[in-house]
Amino acid sequence: MEGLCYTFIFCVLVGSAAAAAVADPHWHPATATWYGSPEGDGSDGGACGYGSMVDVKPFRARVGAVSPVLFKGGEGCGACYKVKCLDHSICSRRAVTVIITDECPGGYCSNGRTHFDLSGAAFGRMAVAGAGGQLRNRGELPVIYRRTPCKYPGKNIAFHVNEGSTDYWLSLLVEFEDGDGDVGSMHIREANSNEWLEMTHIWGANWCIIAGPLQGPFSVKLTTLSTGKTLSARDVIPRNWTPKATYTSRLNFRPS
Repeated sequence: MEGLCYTFIFCVLVGSAAAAAVADPHWHPATATWYGSPEGDGSDGGACGYGSMVDVKPFRARVGAVSPVLFKGGEGCGACYKVKCLDHSICSRRAVTVIITDECPGGYCSNGRTHFDLSGAAFGRMAVAGAGGQLRNRGELPVIYRRTPCKYPGKNIAFHVNEGSTDYWLSLLVEFEDGDGDVGSMHIREANSNEWLEMTHIWGANWCIIAGPLQGPFSVKLTTLSTGKTLSARDVIPRNWTPKATYTSRLNFRPS
């Protein structure tokens, strides 16, 4: 993603009363297709707003679009799922892990269906060794899926300041969130203030606040959608922040 990356050390973790694990032991029925080139990484960008991040590790070749029932108006962005197909003559017994980066609103994804539209590479990985091409030739497949904790080894949660942000309109995108992967609410706290200001979910994985003039450095508090876990990164966005820059905390959730 375009921009600079900074690391700040003054952060604090806040626990939550919600201790439920996001991992689902039960498999659920769905269908799956693939898009793009056969061995491709998937879409560039997508309805979650991750932009070129989907082309590089750890997202690369692990991205997927989902139907509205899982996209949840964008609040499902960043969630991770295990998906596997069922025909033992061609399907591997292992599941592929995908990260939700996009929405597929029509076609196979319409009418309330639970559907995954995977990158060609992710779809092929559901097959036994050497049979990825044959599996892709089958088109739509019945699959089973379940939620799984997101894991970004060596990564901490980062906040990308979206292009167009000003002292009166600040928009943030959350990156590399371990565990739940999703965001249910976000707040920021200005310099020399004890008040947390609630941000508004605008689209995909993007949140904003209209106020001002806003004065950094900003602390950011996020609460996950799935289990209500909360994390606060103190002064993670500096006083001299710039649009299109990414600021990395020293924190992350521990995957359950």
